[in-house]
Amino acid sequence: MAIEIRPYTDPDLRPFAWTEGAASGYVVGPESLDRYERFVERDRLLCAMDGGAVVGTTAAISYQLTIPGGTIPAAGVTAVGVLPSHRREGILRGMMRRQLADVRARGESVAILWASEGAIYPHFGYGLATLDATFDIERTWTAFRDAAPPEGRVRLIDAGEAAITWPPVYEQILTRVPGLVSRSPDQWDILVISDPEHKRRGAGPKFFALYEQDGNPEGYACYRIQEEWDERGPKSVLRVAEATGATDRAVRELWRFLFGIDLIHTIHAGRQPVDHPLLLLLAHPRRLGLTMGDGLWLRLVELPAALAARSYAAMGSLVLEVRDAFCPWNAGRWRLEVDGGTESGEPSRADVGRTDADADLSVDATDLASTYLGAFTFAQLARAGRAREERPGAIARADRLFATERRPWCLDQF
Repeated sequence: MAIEIRPYTDPDLRPFAWTEGAASGYVVGPESLDRYERFVERDRLLCAMDGGAVVGTTAAISYQLTIPGGTIPAAGVTAVGVLPSHRREGILRGMMRRQLADVRARGESVAILWASEGAIYPHFGYGLATLDATFDIERTWTAFRDAAPPEGRVRLIDAGEAAITWPPVYEQILTRVPGLVSRSPDQWDILVISDPEHKRRGAGPKFFALYEQDGNPEGYACYRIQEEWDERGPKSVLRVAEATGATDRAVRELWRFLFGIDLIHTIHAGRQPVDHPLLLLLAHPRRLGLTMGDGLWLRLVELPAALAARSYAAMGSLVLEVRDAFCPWNAGRWRLEVDGGTESGEPSRADVGRTDADADLSVDATDLASTYLGAFTFAQLARAGRAREERPGAIARADRLFATERRPWCLDQF
């Protein structure tokens, strides 16, 4: 029987959730189903059907994504899976093709996701758009290089106060950091605040900390402690789920607080920015043990709209020859014309349209996506053989146009 790819319309989400879990080797149990139902958007579920059985799934979440110069609607792709019994039959490709067509029809110019494996999604035009850092540091090595006294105060609060005080802080950060995504009240509860037992993985309950300056919230941290002792003393690990601030001061003081918690051997933190300020704050930065991997992946769904939506650093023009086999409506030659820009002190205004002019540089849509938020430059693409300069000086000109003030970072894994 032929596989049918269509919207999932069954009021009962359990077959959809079971297939997504089984595709990755786990089962969505009763304790998770309520959270699952609150997280997904019913009208954005797609499935692959083999007769009456769900054998593949994918879904999308409606986000606002921060890009250089503003925000745009973005489809957050999630719940992607194909049962082991139906692999290598083109089901994933079919679901991705249908989903991108739906995203385009909704007027979203980009799609974003976190990849289970980095080799999968470039086949569908997704490029690496942010980098993700993780570190483990022994508490012995957490002294700051500068002995400046602490500012403000950090206090522990309960989940109810966190749900009220943290979102306004995050909204301040959201407007400034490319790669961050909006959070609905349900997403705040499901991803950050709630603390079900099955999510603890051997660690203790969540602690919620709020940093304030003169009574005004500026940052927050969420962490657990995985307790362990031996005959020599504590070996406990403090696991930081989220620690961020609307000011540099808040970030510094939150980490001072976290590093100062007693009876801890190691501090572990994931989903951190790769240009973490701790590298310059610590007296022994090597001991941070910072490692780097892929973070958010981005797909340019409607290329001219996406390029026109972001801001640029300089005035100028660029003709791009874009290859896009998976979304052929993006393929061809495009002229980007920019007026203004941060170098001039004026907001940039970009116009993108098709052209017959000779190309300045050629690039695949997958790799162009890696420059969109500012994670990579065209010079880096060229050194990796991912972009070709067709006219001398085009790479340098492109990098002047696409330059951003800060590295992109995505805190939410969906």
